Amino acid sequence: MPNNWNYIFKPLYMTTQIEHQMQSLRLHGMARAWDELRQNRQLSDLSINDGLTLLLQAEILNKSNRRFDRLIRNARFRYQASMEEVICSAARNLDKSLIEELSTGDYISKGAPILITGASGSGKSFLASALGHQACYLGKSVSYYNTQKLNAKLRLAKIDGTYTKLIEKTAKTDLLILDDFGLKPLEGQELLDMMEIIEDRHGLKSTIIASQIPFAQWYDVMSEATIAEAILDRVIHTGFKIELKGSNLRKKM
Repeated sequence: MPNNWNYIFKPLYMTTQIEHQMQSLRLHGMARAWDELRQNRQLSDLSINDGLTLLLQAEILNKSNRRFDRLIRNARFRYQASMEEVICSAARNLDKSLIEELSTGDYISKGAPILITGASGSGKSFLASALGHQACYLGKSVSYYNTQKLNAKLRLAKIDGTYTKLIEKTAKTDLLILDDFGLKPLEGQELLDMMEIIEDRHGLKSTIIASQIPFAQWYDVMSEATIAEAILDRVIHTGFKIELKGSNLRKKM
């Protein structure tokens, strides 16, 4: 039997029927690759094995890109950032080997938290966003929140009856990023909500917390000592700590 695309598909070769069938099956990457091969008159040069391999690779790449785009949209990052853009230097107190380790996403698989502190403009949110983008690239679900806005969203959720759904969402996402932690003291129900989120994720899912407040002062931004100790015990003592130094990066842009 001839091992040649042109021989097997010759009745359809001059039409777009195969492409339409691929589209109807939602094999959009495969359909585009088929159309390119047809227009470039390369079908006759491929064996069946090589042709199928090429089309399948195109479909896998298309699905991967679409998943990545969907994960990025759902995450709602503050910045469009990549790990390649992160500036590592002794002046910033940011070690390249640590960034390379975090880029593997192994911390996500282990459910380990990452804590980032630094002055305003030191690049905390950018680093958190870059880590989040890398997680999406690795196929992980990410949710990015300003901590105060998350608290407001939780208050509204209690009113409209979606609180349980929102809490479940924060518990299930592979990587939760809480930015601007501690700018406003956590009191009452907000502190209880934070405890529930941290407890649900502890040891199971990774959480990144970025704050202008030094680690030593995190205890002071929580009103209840017992709850504060429980939260800090689950994040500070088990995670990666990054204390960014140096001048305001925003002024250099």
